[in-house]
Amino acid sequence: MSYTLFISDLHLDPARPEHLAALEQLLEEHAGKTDALYVLGDLFEAWIGDDDDAPFNRRAIDAFRRFSDTGSALYFMHGNRDFLLGEQFAAQCGGQLLDEGTVVELYGTRALLMHGDSLCTLDTAYQQFRALARNPQWQQAMLAKPLEERRAIAQGMRMQSQGNNANKAENIMDVTPEEVVRVMEEAGVQNLIHGHTHRPAVHEVPLPNGTGTRWVLGDWGDLGWWIIADETGLRLESWEISRDS
Repeated sequence: MSYTLFISDLHLDPARPEHLAALEQLLEEHAGKTDALYVLGDLFEAWIGDDDDAPFNRRAIDAFRRFSDTGSALYFMHGNRDFLLGEQFAAQCGGQLLDEGTVVELYGTRALLMHGDSLCTLDTAYQQFRALARNPQWQQAMLAKPLEERRAIAQGMRMQSQGNNANKAENIMDVTPEEVVRVMEEAGVQNLIHGHTHRPAVHEVPLPNGTGTRWVLGDWGDLGWWIIADETGLRLESWEISRDS
């Protein structure tokens, strides 16, 4: 049976090697079997540019390349941690970069794909940063800096983000229901798939023309999360990630 996989928020980091090992296992098990794999943002805890030649990054790229070389399609979407992922990275992996808000056909149903951070409209401070980080001029200026300086900046941004989030109300860091309805109606879809919030769940969405479904991928911690789509529909599933990997 044909099927497609979706993952998000792996936050790959050398400090957590078990997540990369779990990704390698997933890619190996489904290479040449799944029609496509979609990575919906925050693949890495931080990505400072496609010229970062750290061995950890190379290992991830090689795993994706082995997967795509079998004929399974591979797609990447930017998240709020890896917004500097570029065409070079995607090409090395044998994949393609997708725009936020891409609509895909899944065995008779259409789904809107997003990372999910743009849906959190109540977090105005973050939305201001998001607009800055997605600005091409800002990105070019960042990528022009030496690698070591970018590493230091990324570390500082992570620490600042952790501090800011600790002081925010829970509802501010979740999606705004009205924005969910707006984007789904604008795209003309009954299904929305996203990550970012680290709150895996399946939500009913009241739409003007009926009821839709919002599928939320979880982040990889003790559990790995994926969504499987096939001719029977969509399913949100998880599995335990071994720390001995």
